[in-house]
Amino acid sequence: MKLRPLHDRVIVKRVEQETKTASGIFIPDNAAEKPDQGEVLAVGPGKRDDKGELSPMSVKVGDRVLFGKYAGQTVKVDGDELMVMREDDLMAVIEK
Repeated sequence: MKLRPLHDRVIVKRVEQETKTASGIFIPDNAAEKPDQGEVLAVGPGKRDDKGELSPMSVKVGDRVLFGKYAGQTVKVDGDELMVMREDDLMAVIEK
């Protein structure tokens, strides 16, 4: 199944965090916090302003982004857990 987000929404897949600390201690899955980083899988066309003009999205497919702990809605698609959120919920793009 493919998802095509509407308006200013983006589809993000969480990026898995390390399960081992810098000192070598392993963190069990049930004790680890959900990561607040992800990869953008799909973007909507953008948001319309008061004049009805489409303002383009500032993120693109493949970008690695930061988002808030409670941002977006979690959905399951083909066994994968994805996040659907507004572009406003994104805090930053991680550049390498």
